[in-house]
Amino acid sequence: MEISDENFRVWTENTEVYFDGIFRLAGPDAYAPIHSMIVGLLHEGHKQVTFNLTGLEFLNSSGINLLAKLTIEARKMGELQLIVKGTNQYPWQAKSLPNLKKLHPLLDLRLA
Repeated sequence: MEISDENFRVWTENTEVYFDGIFRLAGPDAYAPIHSMIVGLLHEGHKQVTFNLTGLEFLNSSGINLLAKLTIEARKMGELQLIVKGTNQYPWQAKSLPNLKKLHPLLDLRLA
């Protein structure tokens, strides 16, 4: 499945969710379709799900809140291993993504 507009794209390939572009959506309601798509994937019974953020140039505060909600949802799944791939190329990722480990200590954060 894919959700996109002129500035961003989110899509899934098997158990990997790719985030690409610039996310400046106007509040939590605008992120609701993305939330629903990913929560659906989390509840499919996979052992591992990966959020690939390496192409994500910018994420506003509502988008960071979305990642936090999805991380908490993954934590509730118990046996599900959540991997978050990021990049040091975008300074916001190096600053913000480690905070997700506070919400889910078993999260596997991979910044390259």
